[in-house]
Amino acid sequence: MALQAFEPNEDITAQAADLVRKQLLLMGEDPQREGLLKTPRRIGKTIQFLTKGYHEDPQAILRSALFEEDYRQMVVVKDIDFYSLCEHHLLPFFGKVHIAYIPNGRITGLSKIARVVDVFARRLQVQERLTTQIKDCIQDTLQPLGVMVVIEAEHLCMQMRGVQKQHAMTVTSDFTGAFNQAKTREEFMKLVIG
Repeated sequence: MALQAFEPNEDITAQAADLVRKQLLLMGEDPQREGLLKTPRRIGKTIQFLTKGYHEDPQAILRSALFEEDYRQMVVVKDIDFYSLCEHHLLPFFGKVHIAYIPNGRITGLSKIARVVDVFARRLQVQERLTTQIKDCIQDTLQPLGVMVVIEAEHLCMQMRGVQKQHAMTVTSDFTGAFNQAKTREEFMKLVIG
């Protein structure tokens, strides 16, 4: 299934473009300069795309491909790429999400798990909240025996400004149910890391 094309709201695009023009002036730039003429509208459209997760229902996504299945072993979807915006600096952070759940009579389409990641990532975020929101959504919707989420990410707010640490990686995790047992978490980590 092809990705659905994103259609920005023209009124929001125009309002954002006005703000960007003002910001360019505050920076000392000329918004009428040839290279910047279309930049305000581009940013207006881009910011809507990067925050489109506010208008999507992650639970509905999971429920759209819910199947009864008597499978009670770990299901792992690893290396899900994501891109998000840090709510503190509006700079990108990005990396990989690894998710496992142990079904309790119901499974969901694997692509739906990746889409849930995108919904929450396409909001202003902090990595810790992103980790918990993904976990909570899967737990609440599928009601599995347990869920575990691990996120590994690079934050441009740490690399481009402030401490300027180019290779710093932030890792967060959250889990429920069966993953409270160390043995189950270790099995997940072996499957993810190899």
